[in-house]
Amino acid sequence: MRATVPLNPFDELMDYAKSLSDGDTREQIVSAIFQTSRDICKETITYTKREKLHETEKLDRIFTSKIWGFPIMLAMLAVVIYITIAGANVPSSLLAEFFGWFEGYITLAFEKMHAPEWLHGILVLGLYRGTTWVVSVMLPPMAIFFPIFALLENYGYLPRVAFNMDRLFKKSGAHGKQSLTMAMGFGCNAAAIMSTRIIESPRERMLAILTNNFVPCNGRWPTLILLASLFMAAGYTGGWKTLMTASVVVAMVVFGIVVTLTVSWVLSKTALRGMPTHYTLELPPYRRPKIWDTIVRSTLDKSICVLKRAVTVAAPAGVLTWVLANIHIGDTTVLAYVAHLLDPFARQLGLDGYILMAFILGLPANEIVLPILLMGYLSTGALTEVDGLHSLKQIFLDHGWTWLTALNMMLFSLLHYPCGTTLINIYKETKSKKWTFVAFALPTGIAIAVTFTTAHIVQWLGLL
Repeated sequence: MRATVPLNPFDELMDYAKSLSDGDTREQIVSAIFQTSRDICKETITYTKREKLHETEKLDRIFTSKIWGFPIMLAMLAVVIYITIAGANVPSSLLAEFFGWFEGYITLAFEKMHAPEWLHGILVLGLYRGTTWVVSVMLPPMAIFFPIFALLENYGYLPRVAFNMDRLFKKSGAHGKQSLTMAMGFGCNAAAIMSTRIIESPRERMLAILTNNFVPCNGRWPTLILLASLFMAAGYTGGWKTLMTASVVVAMVVFGIVVTLTVSWVLSKTALRGMPTHYTLELPPYRRPKIWDTIVRSTLDKSICVLKRAVTVAAPAGVLTWVLANIHIGDTTVLAYVAHLLDPFARQLGLDGYILMAFILGLPANEIVLPILLMGYLSTGALTEVDGLHSLKQIFLDHGWTWLTALNMMLFSLLHYPCGTTLINIYKETKSKKWTFVAFALPTGIAIAVTFTTAHIVQWLGLL
Protein backbone atom coordinates (compact mmCIF):
# COMPACT_ATOMS: atom_id res chain seq x y z
CA MET A 1 0.00 0.00 0.00
CA ARG A 2 1.44 3.43 -1.01
CA ALA A 3 0.23 6.76 0.37
CA THR A 4 0.70 10.32 -0.98
CA VAL A 5 0.07 12.99 1.66
CA PRO A 6 -2.00 16.02 0.52
CA LEU A 7 -0.98 19.57 1.33
CA ASN A 8 -3.41 20.27 4.16
CA PRO A 9 -5.44 17.15 4.95
CA PHE A 10 -6.22 18.12 8.53
CA ASP A 11 -7.38 21.62 7.62
CA GLU A 12 -9.76 20.13 5.08
CA LEU A 13 -11.07 17.67 7.64
CA MET A 14 -11.65 20.32 10.33
CA ASP A 15 -13.36 22.69 7.89
CA TYR A 16 -15.74 19.89 7.00
CA ALA A 17 -16.49 19.24 10.68
CA LYS A 18 -16.97 22.94 11.49
CA SER A 19 -19.48 23.27 8.66
CA LEU A 20 -21.94 21.24 10.70
CA SER A 21 -24.62 23.12 12.62
CA ASP A 22 -24.52 23.44 16.40
CA GLY A 23 -27.56 21.19 16.66
CA ASP A 24 -25.80 18.15 15.25
CA THR A 25 -25.15 15.35 17.70
CA ARG A 26 -21.71 14.05 18.57
CA GLU A 27 -22.44 10.92 16.56
CA GLN A 28 -23.07 12.99 13.45
CA ILE A 29 -19.91 15.03 14.00
CA VAL A 30 -17.80 11.89 14.42
CA SER A 31 -19.46 10.35 11.38
CA ALA A 32 -18.69 13.47 9.34
CA ILE A 33 -15.04 13.44 10.43
CA PHE A 34 -14.64 9.82 9.45
CA GLN A 35 -16.38 10.45 6.14
CA THR A 36 -13.92 13.25 5.44
CA SER A 37 -11.04 10.94 6.37
CA ARG A 38 -12.45 8.31 4.02
CA ASP A 39 -12.60 10.81 1.16
CA ILE A 40 -9.01 11.87 1.81
CA CYS A 41 -7.90 8.24 1.83
CA LYS A 42 -9.61 7.57 -1.48
CA GLU A 43 -7.73 10.46 -3.07
CA THR A 44 -4.32 9.77 -1.58
CA ILE A 45 -3.92 6.02 -0.98
CA THR A 46 -3.34 3.37 -3.58
CA TYR A 47 -3.82 -0.29 -2.63
CA THR A 48 -1.45 -2.78 -4.22
CA LYS A 49 -3.07 -5.87 -2.62
CA ARG A 50 -6.71 -5.34 -3.45
CA GLU A 51 -7.55 -9.04 -3.36
CA LYS A 52 -6.44 -9.21 0.28
CA LEU A 53 -8.51 -6.11 1.08
CA HIS A 54 -11.62 -7.52 -0.62
CA GLU A 55 -11.18 -10.82 1.22
CA THR A 56 -11.07 -9.00 4.57
CA GLU A 57 -14.16 -6.97 3.67
CA LYS A 58 -16.07 -10.10 2.68
CA LEU A 59 -15.21 -11.84 5.96
CA ASP A 60 -16.12 -8.72 7.96
CA ARG A 61 -19.56 -8.65 6.33
CA ILE A 62 -20.10 -12.05 7.95
CA PHE A 63 -18.23 -11.80 11.28
CA THR A 64 -19.47 -8.29 12.11
CA SER A 65 -22.94 -8.74 10.67
CA LYS A 66 -25.85 -7.71 12.87
CA ILE A 67 -27.52 -11.00 11.91
CA TRP A 68 -24.65 -13.50 11.91
CA GLY A 69 -22.09 -11.83 14.18
CA PHE A 70 -23.48 -13.00 17.52
CA PRO A 71 -24.45 -16.56 16.46
CA ILE A 72 -20.92 -17.04 15.10
CA MET A 73 -19.48 -15.75 18.39
CA LEU A 74 -21.53 -18.23 20.43
CA ALA A 75 -20.66 -21.05 18.05
CA MET A 76 -16.95 -20.22 18.34
CA LEU A 77 -17.20 -20.19 22.14
CA ALA A 78 -19.03 -23.53 22.13
CA VAL A 79 -16.34 -25.09 19.91
CA VAL A 80 -13.54 -23.78 22.15
CA ILE A 81 -15.23 -25.14 25.29
CA TYR A 82 -16.02 -28.46 23.59
CA ILE A 83 -12.38 -28.92 22.57
CA THR A 84 -11.26 -27.91 26.07
CA ILE A 85 -13.54 -30.41 27.81
CA ALA A 86 -12.82 -33.26 25.41
CA GLY A 87 -9.07 -32.68 25.41
CA ALA A 88 -8.51 -32.07 29.13
CA ASN A 89 -10.01 -35.26 30.58
CA VAL A 90 -7.09 -37.60 29.84
CA PRO A 91 -4.19 -35.31 30.90
CA SER A 92 -6.10 -34.33 34.07
CA SER A 93 -6.47 -38.00 35.00
CA LEU A 94 -2.81 -38.71 34.23
CA LEU A 95 -1.64 -35.78 36.35
CA ALA A 96 -3.89 -36.85 39.25
CA GLU A 97 -2.52 -40.41 39.05
CA PHE A 98 1.06 -39.14 38.95
CA PHE A 99 0.58 -36.90 41.98
CA GLY A 100 -1.14 -39.74 43.86
CA TRP A 101 1.75 -42.08 43.01
CA PHE A 102 4.31 -39.50 44.16
CA GLU A 103 2.36 -38.87 47.36
CA GLY A 104 2.93 -42.49 48.32
CA TYR A 105 6.69 -41.98 48.26
CA ILE A 106 6.39 -38.75 50.24
CA THR A 107 4.36 -40.59 52.88
CA LEU A 108 7.02 -43.35 53.06
CA ALA A 109 9.67 -40.69 53.60
CA PHE A 110 7.68 -39.20 56.49
CA GLU A 111 7.27 -42.67 58.03
CA LYS A 112 11.01 -43.39 57.80
CA MET A 113 11.75 -40.07 59.50
CA HIS A 114 9.14 -40.93 62.20
CA ALA A 115 7.51 -37.56 61.60
CA PRO A 116 4.45 -36.79 63.75
CA GLU A 117 1.04 -37.35 62.17
CA TRP A 118 0.06 -33.69 62.44
CA LEU A 119 3.10 -32.65 60.39
CA HIS A 120 2.28 -35.24 57.71
CA GLY A 121 -1.32 -34.04 57.75
CA ILE A 122 -0.48 -30.38 57.26
CA LEU A 123 2.25 -30.81 54.65
CA VAL A 124 0.91 -33.78 52.68
CA LEU A 125 -2.84 -34.11 53.27
CA GLY A 126 -3.33 -30.35 53.32
CA LEU A 127 -0.63 -28.46 51.43
CA TYR A 128 0.46 -31.10 48.91
CA ARG A 129 -3.00 -32.37 48.03
CA GLY A 130 -4.43 -28.87 47.86
CA THR A 131 -1.70 -27.76 45.47
CA THR A 132 -1.77 -30.87 43.27
CA TRP A 133 -5.57 -30.73 43.00
CA VAL A 134 -5.35 -27.23 41.57
CA VAL A 135 -2.57 -28.21 39.16
CA SER A 136 -4.21 -31.41 37.90
CA VAL A 137 -7.65 -29.83 37.50
CA MET A 138 -6.60 -26.40 36.20
CA LEU A 139 -3.51 -26.96 34.09
CA PRO A 140 -4.84 -29.19 31.25
CA PRO A 141 -7.98 -27.10 30.48
CA MET A 142 -6.04 -23.84 30.49
CA ALA A 143 -3.26 -25.35 28.38
CA ILE A 144 -5.94 -25.93 25.73
CA PHE A 145 -8.25 -22.97 26.30
CA PHE A 146 -5.76 -20.11 26.15
CA PRO A 147 -3.75 -21.22 23.09
CA ILE A 148 -7.00 -21.49 21.14
CA PHE A 149 -7.99 -17.98 22.18
CA ALA A 150 -4.49 -16.75 21.29
CA LEU A 151 -4.83 -18.31 17.83
CA LEU A 152 -8.17 -16.55 17.32
CA GLU A 153 -6.56 -13.28 18.38
CA ASN A 154 -3.61 -13.75 16.01
CA TYR A 155 -5.98 -14.58 13.19
CA GLY A 156 -7.76 -11.28 13.80
CA TYR A 157 -11.12 -12.57 14.98
CA LEU A 158 -11.15 -11.31 18.59
CA PRO A 159 -11.12 -7.62 17.53
CA ARG A 160 -14.31 -8.43 15.58
CA VAL A 161 -15.82 -9.79 18.80
CA ALA A 162 -14.99 -6.48 20.50
CA PHE A 163 -16.58 -4.64 17.57
CA ASN A 164 -19.78 -6.67 17.95
CA MET A 165 -19.91 -6.27 21.73
CA ASP A 166 -19.30 -2.53 21.46
CA ARG A 167 -22.91 -2.05 20.35
CA LEU A 168 -24.23 -3.76 23.48
CA PHE A 169 -21.88 -2.03 25.91
CA LYS A 170 -22.69 1.36 24.42
CA LYS A 171 -26.42 0.73 24.89
CA SER A 172 -25.74 -0.27 28.50
CA GLY A 173 -23.95 3.03 29.14
CA ALA A 174 -20.48 1.50 29.24
CA HIS A 175 -17.40 1.77 27.03
CA GLY A 176 -16.73 -0.54 24.10
CA LYS A 177 -13.26 -1.36 25.47
CA GLN A 178 -15.03 -3.11 28.34
CA SER A 179 -15.56 -6.01 25.93
CA LEU A 180 -11.76 -6.43 25.83
CA THR A 181 -11.39 -6.35 29.61
CA MET A 182 -14.29 -8.78 29.90
CA ALA A 183 -12.54 -11.16 27.50
CA MET A 184 -9.43 -10.91 29.68
CA GLY A 185 -11.60 -11.97 32.63
CA PHE A 186 -12.17 -15.37 31.04
CA GLY A 187 -8.56 -16.09 31.92
CA CYS A 188 -8.10 -14.21 35.18
CA ASN A 189 -10.30 -11.54 36.77
CA ALA A 190 -7.30 -10.14 38.66
CA ALA A 191 -5.43 -9.52 35.40
CA ALA A 192 -8.60 -8.12 33.83
CA ILE A 193 -8.86 -5.49 36.56
CA MET A 194 -5.40 -4.25 35.61
CA SER A 195 -6.35 -4.27 31.92
CA THR A 196 -9.13 -1.72 32.60
CA ARG A 197 -6.39 0.93 32.43
CA ILE A 198 -7.03 1.02 28.66
CA ILE A 199 -10.35 2.81 29.43
CA GLU A 200 -9.66 6.54 29.73
CA SER A 201 -12.94 7.59 31.37
CA PRO A 202 -12.86 7.07 35.20
CA ARG A 203 -16.63 6.43 35.24
CA GLU A 204 -16.52 3.80 32.53
CA ARG A 205 -13.41 2.23 33.99
CA MET A 206 -15.23 1.83 37.31
CA LEU A 207 -18.10 0.15 35.47
CA ALA A 208 -15.66 -2.32 33.96
CA ILE A 209 -14.05 -3.01 37.35
CA LEU A 210 -17.35 -3.60 39.16
CA THR A 211 -18.79 -5.93 36.51
CA ASN A 212 -15.75 -7.91 35.38
CA ASN A 213 -16.38 -10.63 37.97
CA PHE A 214 -19.50 -11.87 36.16
CA VAL A 215 -17.53 -13.83 33.57
CA PRO A 216 -15.93 -17.11 34.71
CA CYS A 217 -12.18 -17.04 35.36
CA ASN A 218 -9.82 -20.00 35.19
CA GLY A 219 -10.63 -20.87 38.80
CA ARG A 220 -14.35 -21.27 38.08
CA TRP A 221 -14.21 -23.11 34.76
CA PRO A 222 -13.58 -26.52 36.43
CA THR A 223 -16.59 -26.11 38.74
CA LEU A 224 -18.90 -25.17 35.86
CA ILE A 225 -17.60 -27.94 33.59
CA LEU A 226 -17.62 -30.64 36.28
CA LEU A 227 -21.13 -29.96 37.58
CA ALA A 228 -22.54 -29.54 34.07
CA SER A 229 -21.04 -32.90 33.13
CA LEU A 230 -22.19 -34.75 36.27
CA PHE A 231 -25.75 -33.43 36.50
CA MET A 232 -26.89 -31.45 33.46
CA ALA A 233 -25.49 -33.92 30.91
CA ALA A 234 -26.11 -37.01 33.05
CA GLY A 235 -28.47 -38.61 30.52
CA TYR A 236 -25.97 -38.50 27.65
CA THR A 237 -22.87 -40.50 26.74
CA GLY A 238 -19.82 -40.09 24.53
CA GLY A 239 -19.65 -37.05 22.27
CA TRP A 240 -23.23 -36.04 23.04
CA LYS A 241 -22.33 -35.76 26.74
CA THR A 242 -19.44 -33.45 25.93
CA LEU A 243 -21.65 -31.41 23.57
CA MET A 244 -24.37 -31.06 26.22
CA THR A 245 -21.79 -30.07 28.84
CA ALA A 246 -20.35 -27.44 26.50
CA SER A 247 -23.85 -26.10 25.76
CA VAL A 248 -24.65 -25.69 29.46
CA VAL A 249 -21.34 -23.93 30.11
CA VAL A 250 -21.93 -21.60 27.14
CA ALA A 251 -25.38 -20.82 28.56
CA MET A 252 -23.72 -19.91 31.86
CA VAL A 253 -21.25 -17.64 30.08
CA VAL A 254 -24.07 -15.92 28.16
CA PHE A 255 -25.99 -15.45 31.42
CA GLY A 256 -22.89 -13.87 32.95
CA ILE A 257 -22.61 -11.47 30.00
CA VAL A 258 -26.31 -10.56 30.34
CA VAL A 259 -25.75 -9.81 34.04
CA THR A 260 -22.69 -7.72 33.12
CA LEU A 261 -24.68 -5.62 30.66
CA THR A 262 -27.67 -5.29 33.01
CA VAL A 263 -25.59 -4.20 36.00
CA SER A 264 -23.63 -1.78 33.78
CA TRP A 265 -26.90 -0.23 32.58
CA VAL A 266 -28.29 0.10 36.12
CA LEU A 267 -25.07 1.63 37.47
CA SER A 268 -24.81 4.03 34.51
CA LYS A 269 -28.30 5.30 35.36
CA THR A 270 -27.72 5.56 39.13
CA ALA A 271 -24.39 5.62 40.98
CA LEU A 272 -22.24 6.07 37.85
CA ARG A 273 -24.30 8.36 35.64
CA GLY A 274 -22.84 9.70 32.45
CA MET A 275 -22.74 9.50 28.67
CA PRO A 276 -20.63 6.72 27.10
CA THR A 277 -17.56 8.00 25.30
CA HIS A 278 -16.76 6.99 21.75
CA TYR A 279 -14.64 3.98 20.99
CA THR A 280 -12.52 3.93 17.85
CA LEU A 281 -11.40 0.38 17.08
CA GLU A 282 -9.02 -0.45 14.26
CA LEU A 283 -9.85 -3.83 12.78
CA PRO A 284 -6.61 -5.51 11.70
CA PRO A 285 -6.51 -7.61 8.54
CA TYR A 286 -7.00 -11.34 8.81
CA ARG A 287 -3.70 -13.19 8.79
CA ARG A 288 -2.46 -16.71 9.17
CA PRO A 289 -1.44 -17.19 12.84
CA LYS A 290 1.95 -18.54 13.85
CA ILE A 291 0.50 -21.71 15.27
CA TRP A 292 3.53 -23.27 16.95
CA ASP A 293 4.90 -20.05 18.48
CA THR A 294 1.45 -19.05 19.72
CA ILE A 295 0.70 -22.41 21.33
CA VAL A 296 4.06 -22.68 23.07
CA ARG A 297 4.06 -19.08 24.30
CA SER A 298 0.45 -19.16 25.55
CA THR A 299 0.82 -22.55 27.20
CA LEU A 300 4.02 -21.65 29.02
CA ASP A 301 2.77 -18.24 30.15
CA LYS A 302 -0.54 -19.51 31.50
CA SER A 303 0.97 -22.67 32.96
CA ILE A 304 3.47 -20.64 34.97
CA CYS A 305 0.66 -18.34 36.11
CA VAL A 306 -1.49 -21.24 37.30
CA LEU A 307 1.40 -22.97 39.06
CA LYS A 308 2.39 -19.75 40.82
CA ARG A 309 -1.19 -19.20 41.93
CA ALA A 310 -1.41 -22.78 43.20
CA VAL A 311 1.69 -22.42 45.33
CA THR A 312 1.13 -18.91 46.68
CA VAL A 313 -2.63 -18.99 47.28
CA ALA A 314 -4.16 -22.45 47.09
CA ALA A 315 -1.49 -24.22 49.15
CA PRO A 316 -1.84 -22.07 52.31
CA ALA A 317 -5.63 -22.31 51.98
CA GLY A 318 -5.31 -26.10 51.86
CA VAL A 319 -3.29 -26.01 55.09
CA LEU A 320 -5.90 -23.82 56.79
CA THR A 321 -8.69 -26.13 55.69
CA TRP A 322 -6.84 -29.18 57.06
CA VAL A 323 -6.37 -27.45 60.41
CA LEU A 324 -10.07 -26.55 60.65
CA ALA A 325 -11.01 -30.12 59.75
CA ASN A 326 -8.86 -31.52 62.56
CA ILE A 327 -9.67 -29.17 65.44
CA HIS A 328 -12.67 -30.47 67.39
CA ILE A 329 -15.36 -28.63 69.32
CA GLY A 330 -16.87 -31.35 71.43
CA ASP A 331 -17.70 -34.23 69.10
CA THR A 332 -17.52 -32.24 65.88
CA THR A 333 -14.81 -30.43 63.91
CA VAL A 334 -14.66 -26.68 63.40
CA LEU A 335 -15.32 -27.28 59.71
CA ALA A 336 -18.51 -29.24 60.40
CA TYR A 337 -19.61 -26.80 63.13
CA VAL A 338 -19.39 -23.82 60.77
CA ALA A 339 -21.21 -25.76 58.06
CA HIS A 340 -24.11 -26.52 60.43
CA LEU A 341 -24.35 -22.83 61.38
CA LEU A 342 -24.55 -21.82 57.71
CA ASP A 343 -26.94 -24.58 56.69
CA PRO A 344 -30.33 -22.86 57.34
CA PHE A 345 -29.38 -19.82 55.25
CA ALA A 346 -27.75 -21.95 52.56
CA ARG A 347 -30.91 -24.07 52.21
CA GLN A 348 -32.81 -20.93 51.22
CA LEU A 349 -30.38 -20.59 48.31
CA GLY A 350 -30.82 -24.19 47.16
CA LEU A 351 -27.40 -25.08 48.61
CA ASP A 352 -26.20 -26.48 51.94
CA GLY A 353 -23.89 -25.33 54.72
CA TYR A 354 -20.85 -27.21 53.41
CA ILE A 355 -21.16 -25.57 49.98
CA LEU A 356 -21.43 -22.08 51.46
CA MET A 357 -18.51 -22.79 53.81
CA ALA A 358 -16.41 -23.98 50.85
CA PHE A 359 -17.05 -20.69 49.04
CA ILE A 360 -16.11 -18.68 52.15
CA LEU A 361 -12.87 -20.60 52.71
CA GLY A 362 -12.25 -20.47 48.97
CA LEU A 363 -11.98 -16.67 49.02
CA PRO A 364 -8.19 -16.78 48.39
CA ALA A 365 -8.66 -18.85 45.20
CA ASN A 366 -11.74 -20.22 43.44
CA GLU A 367 -9.75 -23.32 42.49
CA ILE A 368 -9.96 -24.77 46.00
CA VAL A 369 -13.74 -24.58 46.48
CA LEU A 370 -14.36 -28.14 45.29
CA PRO A 371 -11.49 -29.70 47.31
CA ILE A 372 -12.73 -27.96 50.48
CA LEU A 373 -16.28 -29.16 49.78
CA LEU A 374 -15.10 -32.75 49.40
CA MET A 375 -13.11 -32.52 52.61
CA GLY A 376 -16.18 -31.38 54.48
CA TYR A 377 -18.42 -34.07 53.00
CA LEU A 378 -16.03 -36.96 53.57
CA SER A 379 -14.99 -35.76 57.06
CA THR A 380 -11.53 -37.26 56.53
CA GLY A 381 -9.51 -34.27 57.61
CA ALA A 382 -7.67 -34.42 54.30
CA LEU A 383 -8.07 -33.10 50.80
CA THR A 384 -9.25 -36.47 49.55
CA GLU A 385 -8.54 -37.83 46.11
CA VAL A 386 -11.66 -39.26 44.47
CA ASP A 387 -11.45 -42.19 42.07
CA GLY A 388 -13.40 -41.19 38.97
CA LEU A 389 -16.38 -38.98 38.24
CA HIS A 390 -18.90 -41.66 39.16
CA SER A 391 -17.68 -41.88 42.76
CA LEU A 392 -17.57 -38.08 42.92
CA LYS A 393 -21.21 -37.79 41.84
CA GLN A 394 -22.17 -40.47 44.34
CA ILE A 395 -20.63 -38.40 47.14
CA PHE A 396 -22.80 -35.46 46.10
CA LEU A 397 -25.94 -37.61 45.85
CA ASP A 398 -25.28 -39.11 49.30
CA HIS A 399 -25.39 -35.59 50.71
CA GLY A 400 -28.77 -34.78 49.20
CA TRP A 401 -27.74 -33.13 45.93
CA THR A 402 -30.22 -32.69 43.10
CA TRP A 403 -29.92 -31.01 39.72
CA LEU A 404 -31.10 -27.81 41.47
CA THR A 405 -28.19 -27.99 43.92
CA ALA A 406 -25.76 -28.33 41.02
CA LEU A 407 -27.43 -25.51 39.07
CA ASN A 408 -27.40 -23.09 42.01
CA MET A 409 -23.80 -23.91 42.87
CA MET A 410 -22.89 -23.12 39.26
CA LEU A 411 -24.83 -19.85 39.45
CA PHE A 412 -23.30 -18.90 42.79
CA SER A 413 -19.82 -19.77 41.49
CA LEU A 414 -20.43 -17.61 38.41
CA LEU A 415 -21.78 -14.56 40.24
CA HIS A 416 -20.27 -14.46 43.74
CA TYR A 417 -17.58 -12.13 45.08
CA PRO A 418 -14.14 -11.90 43.41
CA CYS A 419 -11.22 -13.92 44.77
CA GLY A 420 -8.75 -12.38 47.20
CA THR A 421 -6.19 -11.55 44.51
CA THR A 422 -8.80 -9.73 42.43
CA LEU A 423 -10.01 -7.72 45.44
CA ILE A 424 -6.43 -6.66 46.18
CA ASN A 425 -6.02 -5.51 42.57
CA ILE A 426 -9.31 -3.61 42.74
CA TYR A 427 -8.09 -1.72 45.81
CA LYS A 428 -4.74 -0.97 44.13
CA GLU A 429 -6.47 0.35 41.01
CA THR A 430 -9.24 2.36 42.71
CA LYS A 431 -7.36 3.42 45.87
CA SER A 432 -10.76 3.26 47.54
CA LYS A 433 -12.00 0.98 50.34
CA LYS A 434 -15.56 1.99 49.48
CA TRP A 435 -15.42 0.82 45.86
CA THR A 436 -13.51 -2.31 46.86
CA PHE A 437 -16.33 -3.14 49.27
CA VAL A 438 -18.88 -2.45 46.54
CA ALA A 439 -16.96 -4.79 44.23
CA PHE A 440 -17.31 -7.47 46.93
CA ALA A 441 -20.88 -6.79 48.05
CA LEU A 442 -22.54 -6.16 44.67
CA PRO A 443 -21.84 -9.57 43.05
CA THR A 444 -22.46 -11.34 46.36
CA GLY A 445 -25.89 -9.75 46.66
CA ILE A 446 -26.70 -10.65 43.05
CA ALA A 447 -25.53 -14.25 43.61
CA ILE A 448 -27.74 -14.58 46.68
CA ALA A 449 -30.75 -13.01 44.92
CA VAL A 450 -30.42 -15.20 41.80
CA THR A 451 -29.96 -18.50 43.68
CA PHE A 452 -32.74 -17.64 46.16
CA THR A 453 -35.14 -16.84 43.32
CA THR A 454 -34.17 -19.94 41.33
CA ALA A 455 -34.57 -22.27 44.32
CA HIS A 456 -38.00 -20.95 45.27
CA ILE A 457 -39.33 -20.86 41.71
CA VAL A 458 -38.31 -24.50 41.19
CA GLN A 459 -39.88 -25.48 44.51
CA TRP A 460 -43.06 -23.51 43.75
CA LEU A 461 -43.40 -25.20 40.37
CA GLY A 462 -42.82 -28.59 41.97
CA LEU A 463 -40.00 -29.50 39.57
CA LEU A 464 -38.06 -31.53 42.18
